[in-house]
Order: sequence, then C-alpha cells, then structure tokens
Amino acid sequence: MPDEVLEYLRSVGKKYGKLGGKTSAKNLTAVERSARAKKASQAAAKKRTAQRLERERKQTAKKK
Repeated sequence: MPDEVLEYLRSVGKKYGKLGGKTSAKNLTAVERSARAKKASQAAAKKRTAQRLERERKQTAKKK
C-alpha cells in the first residue's frame, strides 16, 4: 500500500478506533451489558486456568 494510504488509515484508526466499544455499550441494555461482561469474564478465567495447568504440567515434567 502507498505510504499516503497507510498514514490516512492510521489517523482514522487513532481518531475513531476506540469509539466502537463505547458506542456499543451506550446502545446496549443493562442485561446485554451484563451478559457481555459475563462472557468476557468466563473467557479470561478459562485462559488463566489453561496457563496455570500448563505451568503445573511443565513443573511436573521437570521433577521426573
């Protein structure tokens, strides 16, 4: 891509990129926001659990 196009896309991203989540949250009901937050929380917990299990697996492998 030409440099001018990349620079334009970067400027648009900086200016408007963060508006998506805020605008979306403004248009959601309290129940929808809660459901979205719960889904995000469960995904984060799943990721943490996977990382912990991987660490424990590596420690167990080192002891053998």
